Amino acid sequence: MAQVQEMAKSFPAMEAFSPKGFEKLVGTMPKDMMDVMFGNTFNEGGLDAGTRLLLTLAGLTMQGAQNDFALRQTARHALEAGVTSQQIIETIGQMSVFAGLPAMTRAMEIVKPVLEEKEGDA
Repeated sequence: MAQVQEMAKSFPAMEAFSPKGFEKLVGTMPKDMMDVMFGNTFNEGGLDAGTRLLLTLAGLTMQGAQNDFALRQTARHALEAGVTSQQIIETIGQMSVFAGLPAMTRAMEIVKPVLEEKEGDA
């Protein structure tokens, strides 16, 4: 680990790199684009973008909620796709049965600021 950290220091931009800063650079995809890419625009009668994003949240929770960035970004996209905060909470909560309470709790803690952001915008 120390060797990798030293190597990273040799790249000038890496000293200022922050995962949170990177996350701010990645925007939220517009709902219309999600409908085309993830929704049923080309797959009539298939899953809509919101449902696909809820399934993604469930999968990320099942993996132990290890990827903070992916959980937050998926929640942001789900909200943009028309999913409610309640649906996000219920999806993650349902995973407690399969992934366990620690994974569910961690996922909720990661997603909570995103849901609070949304409430602040409303």
